[in-house]
Amino acid sequence: MPLHNRIEGRVLKEKMRSAEEKRVTISFYKYHHIASPETFRDELYLNFDKLGVLGRIYVAAEGINAQISVPEQNKDIFRDHLYSIGFLNGVRLNIAVQDDGRSFFKLKILVRKKIVADGLDDSSFDVTDTGTHVNAAEFNRLADDPDTIIVDMRNHYESEVGHFKGAICPDVDTFREELQVVEDLMKTQKDKKLLMYCTGGIRCEKASAWMKHLGFENVFQLNGGIIKYAQEVKAEGIENKFIGKNFVFDERLGERITNDIIAVCHQCGKPCDDHTNCKNDGCHLLFIQCSECAAQYNGCCSVECKEIVMLPVDAQKELRKGINKGRQVFKKGRSEKIQFRPFNK
Repeated sequence: MPLHNRIEGRVLKEKMRSAEEKRVTISFYKYHHIASPETFRDELYLNFDKLGVLGRIYVAAEGINAQISVPEQNKDIFRDHLYSIGFLNGVRLNIAVQDDGRSFFKLKILVRKKIVADGLDDSSFDVTDTGTHVNAAEFNRLADDPDTIIVDMRNHYESEVGHFKGAICPDVDTFREELQVVEDLMKTQKDKKLLMYCTGGIRCEKASAWMKHLGFENVFQLNGGIIKYAQEVKAEGIENKFIGKNFVFDERLGERITNDIIAVCHQCGKPCDDHTNCKNDGCHLLFIQCSECAAQYNGCCSVECKEIVMLPVDAQKELRKGINKGRQVFKKGRSEKIQFRPFNK
């Protein structure tokens, strides 16, 4: 059987939206040396495809990073299979906080150089010497300590819609940039407690080890990230210090943690925290758009893009020819086309 999807994305999205099957969105990661990432990837695809798993998974020599959805009826079978893989036995599975079962529409497993792009030379430091993992209650106690500096290890478009109270949220586009910002921030504050968090914990694994390598001794990281924290505070009935939405990298684009709306529509400035992608495939900008602007601009980021999506499909394709669809085209939340850009440089 083929080891990749061959059906057009638009068809799969429509199938996903109309499906009545209940699905569970799960994320997990594990740093572990994989001798043959390509072989591991192929075996994983075959087994996950049989179970109806959808999602995006990165495999590298350093481990695995996965965001997936699983049919609810196959959840236990999936977990048993995953735990039968030696180094993944008992790996923490982060279950989505807010889930409509429509997070992914196809299975995509890619072999990468790294499971998270960080720009670090892993041979130069001990990547296993990570910071102290803390649960929700311990995080809250540290957050209340005036000697603690809380740093959001995510990108600007993530922290824009939700973050912890009192956290420093660097205005960065990538994790690589984030690491340098945190290093510079802490240079004169090595006596402080550094408390880091991210979506599910994976970025903090590498970041905390790097900071310890640089000589910072009091390094802490939120175990399981925002996802696990939200579940723990609810289950334990303790204070929730996170406000707003948790941005997620799937079709949902966010899961509601609290009712606070701390962002604004990038087109009119109205309180809003709903991310969307511009409907012009030649733009596809990720930005925040309220329902009124969505109707006015036909789901686009500008009048220019709105006019383009009204053209025949063939004409749109002709306009897209030769466009570099790299980082600049898909740059998240940064464009001169949108008026309200709190984080724009």
